Amino acid sequence: MTATPSKIPVSVLIPAKNEEANLPACLESVALADEVFVVDSQSSDRSVEIAESYGAKVVQFYFNGSWPKKKNWGLDNLPFHNEWVLIVDCDERITPELWEEIAAAIQNPDYNGYYVNRRVFFLGQWIRYGGRYPDWNLRLLKHEKGRYENLKTEDVPNTGDNEVHEHVILKGQVGYLKNDMLHIDFRDIYQWLERHNRYSNWEARLYLNFLSGKDDLETINDESDRFKRLLTIIRNPVQRKRFLRKVWVWLPFKPALRFMITYIFQLGFLDGRPGYIYARLMSQYEYQIGIKLYELQRFGGQLNTSPTPITPPQAVPHVPNSN
Repeated sequence: MTATPSKIPVSVLIPAKNEEANLPACLESVALADEVFVVDSQSSDRSVEIAESYGAKVVQFYFNGSWPKKKNWGLDNLPFHNEWVLIVDCDERITPELWEEIAAAIQNPDYNGYYVNRRVFFLGQWIRYGGRYPDWNLRLLKHEKGRYENLKTEDVPNTGDNEVHEHVILKGQVGYLKNDMLHIDFRDIYQWLERHNRYSNWEARLYLNFLSGKDDLETINDESDRFKRLLTIIRNPVQRKRFLRKVWVWLPFKPALRFMITYIFQLGFLDGRPGYIYARLMSQYEYQIGIKLYELQRFGGQLNTSPTPITPPQAVPHVPNSN
């Protein structure tokens, strides 16, 4: 099937759950796409109604508590009309300049996927510093060529049914687009804190996997040659980030280090008060990860369990005084 005239032959995949605040702007920004799928998780707000009003195809996803999660399920099961798929979260926007670049990029037969850089906005401001930019994500790909990595964290409770920090493993050559996508969440700080509370569960399990040697650094890069693998880590921002995270988990005083790195060494102070608040929150986030990592280690690798059954004390029978 060919794309509608004036439409770009790309299928958009949007994972959603209770996103009525973000969906309108997101859907408006992907109007140039030939087709749009919203993969919903039984939203209780107006998400489905809003998506359908913009002409998107709404598909329900029912998470079984294991693998795959929502984006991989979508890549496996949605009846895409197009070879190319663009994965967009509800709080992200695709600019006209980026769409123009996408239209040209998908004509290049040398590439099976492209990294897209994100501009993250926080408290109404672009967080230009503090390590938030550049923020490369592999979002544009030939859907038969790529899937999200499985980091063996899907059994961690309270993390949601959608891939968040997992990366796409792609067969073939990957390029980089010049124009940025925008990450603008219209919800409040309460939602940010709630979301990062869930993320810290995921991060704690990932830290535990690193510390116990259960991780697989080659989930993104399948190079068997160590020298080539090292070159990939140096050149590839995602691989480099994964390698640095493996080193990071062994360091002491991580909450304080996270603040110093974010606010001072990565120049977060140049983002003004939002930059300071963001650095403080990221330090708090690191502290949450550390607490949950301790919980995982202390309680046998499972969150929120007791190491031994607690036996209530036996009641002492009352003996009446015979005097």
